[in-house]
Amino acid sequence: MKSKYVILASALLISVATFAQKDQIKSAEKALKSGDAQGAIAILKDAENLVVNAKDVEQAQYYSVQGNAYLDLANKKVEEGKNLSLAAESYKKLIDIEKASGKLKYSTQAAASITEIKGKLINSAIADSQANKNTEGAKKLYDAYLLDKKDTINLYYAASTAVNAQDYDTALPMYEELKKINYSGKGTSYTALNKASGNEDGFNTTNERDLAVKLGTHEKPKTEAIPSKRGEIYKNLALILVQKGRTEEAKKAIADARKTNPEDTSLLLTEANLYLETKDFDTYKKLVNEALEKDPNNADLIFNLGVISGNAGNKADAEKYYLKAIEINPSYTNAYLNLAALKLEAEKPIIDEMNKLGTSDKDTKRYDVLKGQRENVFKGVIPYLKKAHELDPKNEDVSKTLLGVYKALEMTAEAKALKATMN
Repeated sequence: MKSKYVILASALLISVATFAQKDQIKSAEKALKSGDAQGAIAILKDAENLVVNAKDVEQAQYYSVQGNAYLDLANKKVEEGKNLSLAAESYKKLIDIEKASGKLKYSTQAAASITEIKGKLINSAIADSQANKNTEGAKKLYDAYLLDKKDTINLYYAASTAVNAQDYDTALPMYEELKKINYSGKGTSYTALNKASGNEDGFNTTNERDLAVKLGTHEKPKTEAIPSKRGEIYKNLALILVQKGRTEEAKKAIADARKTNPEDTSLLLTEANLYLETKDFDTYKKLVNEALEKDPNNADLIFNLGVISGNAGNKADAEKYYLKAIEINPSYTNAYLNLAALKLEAEKPIIDEMNKLGTSDKDTKRYDVLKGQRENVFKGVIPYLKKAHELDPKNEDVSKTLLGVYKALEMTAEAKALKATMN
């Protein structure tokens, strides 16, 4: 008999708890309708431990009210990002519960709200980025991706925004996920100018875009190729891994990516850049030459070969590469600068010898020879420095170096004119 009373008591406790829970959900709904979203959330919090044992329909109702309350707060700009994410989390639980039970009562509204939240998260993230709040923006973009994992571009933008915030610990797992899904981002964009807003709108297909043009709402249609983003993704992934001392992982990540995407030249350049960063110049040169076979007019690659040759003391090769970079791109400022710097290196041994000379006739004659050699060095760099100054007139280092050369050559008029532009 005693055991029966215990069972009966337990049943009564469950029954009372169920009624209490129903009352709390109704009270939360009432609070929300009266505009007290915070009060609704507080009421639901009290029932949180009981909801796991509730019937499916009551659990769904609980998460529906909770999601609506969080969304209401977000719409009122109360901790917008946080509450949008919490609302989406509630709606996802609701959908999972109703999907498992087969009884769909709140799912349609929840799905619509999730779509709304996704849009709000993206717009809020854009606003954050414009206000240099990149950490917050990255989180919102990642939350938007979690709401709809088919829309992988949000994961890409989340990782890029985290890098802009220099939050590499957050960016790393995002890039690893992009690698896992072999994200490319390559595609085609279809746009047209909105006559009413003056903005360029994007369309999913040419048919959608062309229909808008025919209807007269849009004009000036454009179709543009979107290049692969794999090179950038693996470059950032590798640089973060190297920064964390995981160089071998970085090398393996890019090598694996190249095997999976052998035609993606951006990955070859990324691998080359990794070996440049880790100062493995032999492997870098090998990879760069491989890249040049595929893209012989890549001025950046040729310029970098010049830098490496200069660092290795091979001045003839360095000069050859810089001149080749300029031939491909006559506006390559850094190539002119490095050429000037390379030629100015010849001044040091001349100055060192001049300083050791005495006052004898023999030393005086040698001094005059060396002075002429030094002047020839300066005359040789003037064309490169003048071009660099023309391309980048605000570069103080270029201006000061050119001014110093003019003064050394006693080119008073040129020095005066240049100094006037520096003030």
